[in-house]
Amino acid sequence: MHSLNSTDSRGVSGLSRRAALKHGLAGILTCAVAPGFLRAALAGNAAPNNRLNVALIGNGLICGSHYNALIGRDDCRIVAVCDVARGKAEKLAERIIKHYSGAKETSGAPAVGVYQYFEEVLARPDIDAVFVCTPDHWHAPISCAAMRAGKDVYCEKPLTLTVREGRTLVRTARQYGRVLQTGTQQRSEATFRRAAEIVRNGLLGEIKRIRTRLGEFPLPPELPEQPVPADFDYDRWLGPTPWRPYHEKRVLGLYSGGWRCFTEYGGRKNGDWGAHHFDIIQWALGKDDSGPVEFIPKGYQGELYQTHVYANGLRVERYEDGMKHMIEFTGSEGTLGVSRNNLLDVDPAVLARRPTRPSEMHLYVSDNHHTDFLNAVRTRQRTISDVETGHRSATIGHLCNIAAQLGRPLKWNPATEEIANDPVATAMLDRPRRAPYGTL
Repeated sequence: MHSLNSTDSRGVSGLSRRAALKHGLAGILTCAVAPGFLRAALAGNAAPNNRLNVALIGNGLICGSHYNALIGRDDCRIVAVCDVARGKAEKLAERIIKHYSGAKETSGAPAVGVYQYFEEVLARPDIDAVFVCTPDHWHAPISCAAMRAGKDVYCEKPLTLTVREGRTLVRTARQYGRVLQTGTQQRSEATFRRAAEIVRNGLLGEIKRIRTRLGEFPLPPELPEQPVPADFDYDRWLGPTPWRPYHEKRVLGLYSGGWRCFTEYGGRKNGDWGAHHFDIIQWALGKDDSGPVEFIPKGYQGELYQTHVYANGLRVERYEDGMKHMIEFTGSEGTLGVSRNNLLDVDPAVLARRPTRPSEMHLYVSDNHHTDFLNAVRTRQRTISDVETGHRSATIGHLCNIAAQLGRPLKWNPATEEIANDPVATAMLDRPRRAPYGTL
């Protein structure tokens, strides 16, 4: 493990890693911060007033999509990167510097701070917003700390690791007046918006059944212990989760495995594709501040599919495969299937081309998830995937997983966010947190 004992190597003069963990953000904010920078030879000293400074926290696989979305924009600059594997942060900083150095318009382009610990990023007063691109078990702790430090947050999906974390995030965002965009970017795709408007406006008649295809991850493998890489703070990567011996496959963000296979760090496919597809279903049904009332695990009394049920009896069935589309709605007067890459099949087909009429429900229009977030940072309006909707959609995946772990249905009250008459399941709405990472 490394200590934060050198301004050159760690960015905080005189601040040890132990002190950072003991005192957290508040302790760091009381120290003189001298962040370590990689600098580009760029002209200009002051950014335009409307240019936002952003930081990328967690520089693994999914961070690449945010880098690609942000690096060419004129309305923001990436000024800091952060990863517990410091080498990842350094490599990303070099890419950022190379781009900005070669850009035609470099006025006001800042240096890039390189950090191993997110508290150092949050201590910088010049940063307006952070992108939380870590594994799921760090989403809520970093997002809460960022909002309390006065930063707006774009947090990857699923928003949380537990149900209780989600409500904490909502309260924190409202208390501190912060913007939080959940990375459920399908809401910013016109095809999904059109599908949701068709359903919301009753053009398929009464919805009788909903199916969604999530796929499946392999079971978590048994992994032998390996030496921890020299530049990697593995204890910090584990954070609030139980201690496990290091192996590279445990920490990799591979979509076919890696940490996504392990329930310690995420919700497997319910937290992966489920966070996207359950979110669109919630949007189409007008349930952004509510949710289902029952969760039935696959195999229970012959149940063929993982299923959750809304108060009106409408069932949502999860398929691993065997569906043409990602989401399919069956109504009394038609059917609809929708997927990424602008795939929309509607029967009757005329509904796909029919414009939404002035008298009908028009849903929030966002054609770019990052633009929507950055606009909200400036206007202080809520985003298309606000913290409340992100929490409600993530909750569905969490409850599906709890029902599966227990092998029995759960009765859920979405108004009080409580499980009825099941103390064991209720205890699973949150998880114990390993010291010293015990609080949000």
